[in-house]
Amino acid sequence: MRYMATYDLMETVRNTNQWMGASALAIASYPAFSMFPNPALEWMAAWGEVTERSFSRMVTKPDWNIPPFVGSNGQDRIVVEEIVVKRDFGDLLHFRVQGRTEPKRKVLLVAPMSGHYATLLRSTVISLLPDCDLYITDWHNARDIPVSAGKFDIEDYTLYLVDFMRELGADTHVIAVCQPAPLALAATAYLAEEDPAAQPRTLTLIGGPIDPSAAPTDVTDFGHSVTMGQLEEMMIQRVGFKYAGVGRMVYPGLLQLNSFISMNAETHMKAFQDQISNVMRGEAHEHDKHNKFYDEYLAVMDMPAEFYLSTVDRIFKEGEIAKNQFTVAGRHVDIGKITTVAVKTVEGSKDDISAPGQCVAALDLLTGLPDDKKASHLEDGAGHYGIFAGKSWRKNIRPLVLDFIDAHGETAPTPAKGKSASAKKSKAA
Repeated sequence: MRYMATYDLMETVRNTNQWMGASALAIASYPAFSMFPNPALEWMAAWGEVTERSFSRMVTKPDWNIPPFVGSNGQDRIVVEEIVVKRDFGDLLHFRVQGRTEPKRKVLLVAPMSGHYATLLRSTVISLLPDCDLYITDWHNARDIPVSAGKFDIEDYTLYLVDFMRELGADTHVIAVCQPAPLALAATAYLAEEDPAAQPRTLTLIGGPIDPSAAPTDVTDFGHSVTMGQLEEMMIQRVGFKYAGVGRMVYPGLLQLNSFISMNAETHMKAFQDQISNVMRGEAHEHDKHNKFYDEYLAVMDMPAEFYLSTVDRIFKEGEIAKNQFTVAGRHVDIGKITTVAVKTVEGSKDDISAPGQCVAALDLLTGLPDDKKASHLEDGAGHYGIFAGKSWRKNIRPLVLDFIDAHGETAPTPAKGKSASAKKSKAA
């Protein structure tokens, strides 16, 4: 009950701030006040508008809102989201382009489960859709998953990826962004031993912590500065009574958001001060740069406690992927068994989350892969967000990734049919 009360208390604080913002906006907007113009009231209304919007977004999953794009024949192509594989903790989502008949590169975009929804990659999706038949991992908010669904740790995450790759077939190109990079590498290695015909053709790892110790950051330093017991005591709570996952142990999204903001507190504070000023002057609008970014950035989701804790313990503290010691259901997953899948790593020189050196470490682990199937790219001047969604991605990295896919897009064998990886794990357990 103590932890459930704590979770509910955090939600109460968030809800109170949302209410205060809405109330301030409503009070300052009374028509009678317009007879006595007062800058303080204008500021109050602007503060209320920005505050209400910000705190309400924290519990709302953003829509994809993928706009149509012009096809090769000049016609608009409407994009429809459809679930291909539905699972308790995440779905395999397909962006079906209506009216498109010409074959495109089949791409699986592996979104991180790190506190934000998969919609964080909306701009990445939009940039890839004209050239790719695109699928994405759409992870669910842990607070909405009943306790009866069981646990979900990094082994389960890896096996979800294995099942998704099997579903899509061997003509798939996988792009893993940030946190899932080491697990996408492990899932590919798992297939290399268990079902070689179902391996993807290429694997692109973008800004992921393959070897966190290769280039320490504030993130890695924090992981080593606390014990697992301290981490569990400080970060893990039970979902409160308001949600379907009541009683589930989670790492709350609101705590994660606090960590995100504290890393660049001054930058975020200035952004909100400027936005309040813009609202006062009538220069802000629904889809301006601030709202477009923060509507997504502030929308956070809870992670299953076992996933968060096993990530910190096994990826950051123990470095199981970096040491090629990762196991699934007690069985060693040997990254050296990957011999046919072309692998490319992408890093940003100013990435302060997965610093240069962490991701490219994957190539040293691929001892069985020929050098002509390995590639790496360091984007000069790019930060973490920029290498998958910013200007650097659009202008430089995206074309390089598509060229890499095309260079290694030769015909692959048809994947063998068989039981899902998660089913095999259950049987082994």
